[in-house]
Amino acid sequence: MIHAIRRKWREFERKRPNVAQFGMFFLLSNGVTVLQLALMPLLKAAFNNTSLVEKAFQIWPIGSNLDGSQYFIFDYPSGELPLGGGGLAYFLAVQITIGIAQIINFFAQRRITFRANNSVAKAAAWYVVAYILITIGAAAAQGFYKAPIYNLFIDSWGWGSAGETAADVITMIINSAIAFWIFFPIFKVIFKREPEQPAADKADDLEAEVVLLHPRTHRLMERAFLADLECSREVTLDDWRRRPWLQKWFGRIALRARYWL
Repeated sequence: MIHAIRRKWREFERKRPNVAQFGMFFLLSNGVTVLQLALMPLLKAAFNNTSLVEKAFQIWPIGSNLDGSQYFIFDYPSGELPLGGGGLAYFLAVQITIGIAQIINFFAQRRITFRANNSVAKAAAWYVVAYILITIGAAAAQGFYKAPIYNLFIDSWGWGSAGETAADVITMIINSAIAFWIFFPIFKVIFKREPEQPAADKADDLEAEVVLLHPRTHRLMERAFLADLECSREVTLDDWRRRPWLQKWFGRIALRARYWL
């Protein structure tokens, strides 16, 4: 069944490459969002048990809020939510969650969605720059909706801790939606698939010819080959497809690390 799905997907990719690419980007992005929703409560609970909750993190003041108070790009007043802003503890929980998710997103999108083979270092450098700018922009925009969402769920509706969790989820979804529409065109620019190296060049890279002149060396090599042949067994395509999942998993790891082995 899995092979049939892959075959249908490849046919769809050939017919609608741009739609297929965006669809894969959409699926992976939503998977990363789910990861963020799972990580956020864990990191938040861990940081809430520290004194960082009482340490305010408010930087880059610009303008004023509607009530006349100072507006900060990163606005995390001290104290637990909703009376406070979560302090440095909440800021770290949010940024570490997003950071972990975006690292996974970078490699998954590069490998699966865009199938890029250009320089990882250059793509990562541009990705970090884009991530920092988007984080600052999202933080600035968060000042308009974060407080009203938490007040609605916790104070107005009286949901208490459940309301705080719901507000966390809504805020994370909004942040992810903003990143979703911005990152796709950025990925299209930084992830490039360069022309493949010609097959002849690849063969030169992976093969070597050895000329043996001494008859004794010939006999030793022949004996070694026949000994290896006796210890070997035939592996058919069906055998290969039915190999244990653990063997498949280690095989994928070895494939990625083959240049260092």
